[in-house]
Amino acid sequence: MIIALISHDKMKPEMIDFAKKYKDVLKQHKLVATGTTGHKIIEATGLNIKCFRSGPLGGDQEIGAQVANGNIDLIFFFRDPLTAQPHEPDVSALLRLSDVYKIPLATNISTAEFIIESLK
Repeated sequence: MIIALISHDKMKPEMIDFAKKYKDVLKQHKLVATGTTGHKIIEATGLNIKCFRSGPLGGDQEIGAQVANGNIDLIFFFRDPLTAQPHEPDVSALLRLSDVYKIPLATNISTAEFIIESLK
């Protein structure tokens, strides 16, 4: 399974904690991530992650292209619902693509934990 990991700046600590907690599950899959998120997770966990560009620099769109090409099976995207994002159109496009291609997408820790527990 190919899993994408994405998080807004204020949610990166929560994403890192999630990756640490579920490292044994995540390491069984191919992981991709937006740049900053991916590098921070690698630093904290040692997981093997292919990093795209940072979200605001096109990383969300790169992952969206992977979704459209059938190269993503699951997305964990920890969004910050209280802060406006300068690349919000890219975020909306990624969410739309996940719906179009029926890719499971968790936007918060509760949903992510529910999904990852099913992968155990």
